[in-house]
Amino acid sequence: MKQSAGILMYQVEDGKLRVLLVHPGGPLFTKRDAGWWSIPKGEYTGDEVAVAAAVRELREETGAEVEASGLVELGSVRQKSGKVVTAWAAEADFDVTTLVSNLFELEWPPRSGVIREYPEVDRGEWFGPEAAREKINSAQAAFIDRLEALLAEREG
Repeated sequence: MKQSAGILMYQVEDGKLRVLLVHPGGPLFTKRDAGWWSIPKGEYTGDEVAVAAAVRELREETGAEVEASGLVELGSVRQKSGKVVTAWAAEADFDVTTLVSNLFELEWPPRSGVIREYPEVDRGEWFGPEAAREKINSAQAAFIDRLEALLAEREG
């Protein structure tokens, strides 16, 4: 079973929640939008601690840095592919214009023999919860729900 770990960065501005989502890079996702965005996340193996993988993946996919000690666990979800994603929330400010993602290689066009490099993430954007639920992989929408519940508990 494949496992991923990630971080749902959020901010509260004027009482309104905004969450950071990222869009996958590469030619396969150029025209894909709703349902294709994600929290910054990536796969890890059994020998790596999930929260350490989440911090690493956030840095690799966005350039953002957070301290593991300040993270709040949001639990896990299973995506349609079967992959289990575990997430943490981090209240943080991040300027999406500074996003820098690591690269991967892909033969493109297929069977052309041409290997090109593409960013794992081609952009990031801050969304309100409703817009985020439309953009994010459907299974990951649970992380937004859980974050809203946690924030409501803190206020209440």
